[in-house]
Amino acid sequence: MLPVDQLVEQLTTEEKVSLIAAVDFWHTAKIDRLGIPSIQVSDGPNGVRGSRFSGGTPSACFPNGTCIASTFDAELVEKAGELMAIEAKHKGAQVILGPTLNIQRSPLGGRGFESFSEDPYLSGIIAASIVSGIQKSGDLAATVKHFVCNELEHERFSSNSVVSERALREIYLEPFRLAIKLANPKCLITSYNKINGIHNSESRKLLHDILREEWKWDGLIMSDWTGTYSCVDALKNGLDIEFPGPTKFRRWEVIKHLLMSKEGNLKETDIDERCKQVLKLVEYVSGNGTKLPFDRREDTKNNTSETSSFLRKIAADGIVLLKNDKNILPLSKEKSTVVIGPNSNALNTFSGGGSAFLRPYYVITPLEAIKNKVSGGKVDFTVGCHTFKTLSGLFEQMSNNLDSSKRGIGARFYTKPKKERAGNERPIDECVIKESFINLADYSNPAVDEQTKIFYVDFEGYFEPLETADYQFGFEVVGTAMLYIDEKLLIDNKNHQTKGAFCFGSGAVEKTTEVHLEAGKKYKITIEFGSGFTSPVAPNFTGGELQAGVTKVIDDEKEIEYAVELAKSHDNVILCIGLNNEWESEGYDREDMMLPRKTNDLVAAVIGANPNTVVVNQSGSPVEMPWLQSCSTLVQAWYGGNELGNAIADVLFGDVVPSGKLSLSWPFKNEDNPAFLNFHTEKGRVLYGEDVFVGYRYYEKLQRRVAFPYGFGLSYTTFKFENLKVDADDKKIDVSLKVSNTGDKYTGKEVIQLYVGAINPSIIRPVKELKAFAKAELKPGETTSVSFSLDLKRACSYFDEYQNKWCLEADKYQIHVGSSSDDIDLIGEFEVTNTVYWLEL
Repeated sequence: MLPVDQLVEQLTTEEKVSLIAAVDFWHTAKIDRLGIPSIQVSDGPNGVRGSRFSGGTPSACFPNGTCIASTFDAELVEKAGELMAIEAKHKGAQVILGPTLNIQRSPLGGRGFESFSEDPYLSGIIAASIVSGIQKSGDLAATVKHFVCNELEHERFSSNSVVSERALREIYLEPFRLAIKLANPKCLITSYNKINGIHNSESRKLLHDILREEWKWDGLIMSDWTGTYSCVDALKNGLDIEFPGPTKFRRWEVIKHLLMSKEGNLKETDIDERCKQVLKLVEYVSGNGTKLPFDRREDTKNNTSETSSFLRKIAADGIVLLKNDKNILPLSKEKSTVVIGPNSNALNTFSGGGSAFLRPYYVITPLEAIKNKVSGGKVDFTVGCHTFKTLSGLFEQMSNNLDSSKRGIGARFYTKPKKERAGNERPIDECVIKESFINLADYSNPAVDEQTKIFYVDFEGYFEPLETADYQFGFEVVGTAMLYIDEKLLIDNKNHQTKGAFCFGSGAVEKTTEVHLEAGKKYKITIEFGSGFTSPVAPNFTGGELQAGVTKVIDDEKEIEYAVELAKSHDNVILCIGLNNEWESEGYDREDMMLPRKTNDLVAAVIGANPNTVVVNQSGSPVEMPWLQSCSTLVQAWYGGNELGNAIADVLFGDVVPSGKLSLSWPFKNEDNPAFLNFHTEKGRVLYGEDVFVGYRYYEKLQRRVAFPYGFGLSYTTFKFENLKVDADDKKIDVSLKVSNTGDKYTGKEVIQLYVGAINPSIIRPVKELKAFAKAELKPGETTSVSFSLDLKRACSYFDEYQNKWCLEADKYQIHVGSSSDDIDLIGEFEVTNTVYWLEL
């Protein structure tokens, strides 16, 4: 390829314009005559989906963001980034649309699970580590997102984040600054929201003044999908490329008119600047043309034992042991074991929902893994209660006539609805679909009209119940659908739809029915589906989506009674509870911190029956636990990806000694969290009223108790910190200490957390703030030295809004070292004698 400046000179204006807008969901434009290839981007935050929603290639699913951050292990996380890069090459992608750096203001954020932490330092270091791993090969690009203050889903396309300059700098921009300084991500995605009245995708202050001028960053800025709101302002102020295509604002005929008429003062040099950034990315991912053509084949060849082993390790290292009051853990593999709870064998707890969702290579459930771990493999099980938000899991349990060797439902695609087809009309496509969540948004076939995108699918297969009982069937849809059992219409989600939350608020609410079925009998299930454009509630939503489900109808009280009897009769009682990718998802926020349905009743009853019960919670963010006082043993397991079950079992039975630390504070209830009064868009705005007092900064300042503090996590062994030494000059702070494993049985890992606090600041500041951490692995009785070297200005400064600069204030400061924000073992002191103002990356 020619150098970027020469390419720009040889491009026609129309070709330049084509390069600054995507051509479809995942691809940039190509210019064949100059050898400029199309780049493929791919979601996302916890894996690489590839270029398809419909019929996509299965992928490695990594643990979610809060789990990864809870490892507090930058080296391990960098290796995760390296594995993501390998996955990207197996999915034909050159750009990974992740990681997510937004801050956990509140436990209710719909995408909180895919972010890392409430703390900007931890978020920035973890993000930088992932970016470094992704970009280590020199031909894959990482994308930090969503820039910036995009912490809630409610009215996200228009919500105005009202935030102080100090909070913007100290909390919300800081993870992005760290990632850019330490790892130089090649791409950045702007967020949907406004900040103080201006959409971020056209904010000159954010995109030009801070990113380009102050931070001197030279990467590509892309919009979030449909997150462009103007033509001229976005172009002139720094948005390099609009996603997805076809473009809404960067059509050639519009820009040609603007250039000729001088409306908005748009100049060709503005387009040149945007075009150069696209070409720089092309140059990078193509090795200046030496790695062309790109291999766009998507495969599952990275589904190897090495991949599985690593995913298992990072998921286990992120698990946090919250309580082990009676030393019940680790469990014996020889004792009688029962597994109880809705998360024990669920298939939708491997990740959160939305852009993070992908087709996993496989999912190991906790029940499956525990059976493999226990001697003899005999494990009793009961669900305890249902916790689904909507039904799922139907197609995974079905057989079909298209391919009898595969589980799943047969799908035949047509251009006409069933009633308009000739009796012998052949389908335009057919396949077996194994997952009950079907995304056909990007389904394409030459026989389907590109303008209307109308097509129809006949799903047909057989369901054979294991028990004679009443069963509930249901589905939600973007498009239209009718469900029949043995040719009898049972659910009509076509003629009387109501708009709901499904598919980012574009689908119809779930409709359900109950029917009595007999064990061992095959029932024919047929679903007649019409694509998104047939929907009366969202008639312009592409190919559509469908989620179909079934469950045996249970009496919650009787089921809990049965769980209680099982708990009484076993030594090892493992109770798996929590949320799933329906409760935590892009598109909407949680309404509260409560566990679903009868979960709390189940937990209280089982603990009452057997006080030695081990409770395992899966969620991406905190949940209320009204039974916490009576629970002696509690594990936070997050969403663990492909290997979630094995990771949980490894920790429970002692094959892995837990070392995770909470990457966010865990309040007792939602009303305790600092954003409680301000976590909602009202009349177009959301007020960041807690200012810089996010998470532990708030709880410590108000001396408010939490269930578990930031950075907290137990082990199967114990550790001791001692011999703190602090030496500071006008440039840096050197800190050293000794850490010992004081246990006599287990090799374990401890996270050494270093916080800095000003003693007598002139303005209100947090008590202390995380500024460094390290993870040490020690054998029983072993001692090691740990040292840190901190940049003085970065460790001690606050942002002075009056000066519009960072301020290193003359004051005495303390170094706090401990195993959590609330468990400080060592305190040292140093002094800054001169106040300094500064502004730099």
